[in-house]
Amino acid sequence: MDVGERIRFLRNKAGLSQNSLAERAGVAQTHLRRVELGEADITVGHLQLICDALGVSLNDFFNVGGDAEEISVALSNLTPRQKNLLIEFLKSL
Repeated sequence: MDVGERIRFLRNKAGLSQNSLAERAGVAQTHLRRVELGEADITVGHLQLICDALGVSLNDFFNVGGDAEEISVALSNLTPRQKNLLIEFLKSL
């Protein structure tokens, strides 16, 4: 996951629009949009402002812990039946 994708993931997880995150962070919404789309780079200073607005540290921003967070989100979207099937599958390995 690149920086723009990570910002978008955390922004969506927080339930924020691009505009509201940009306002909270004090950065231009157009620049935030371009960063999320991978069309522009971001300075460490602006990234720190965005992390502050999202309530995450720079360390947490880059420490994705592998795919654990994405796996957790995917698991939470499974039905109870799908969870049981997945557990049985994992046990069979």
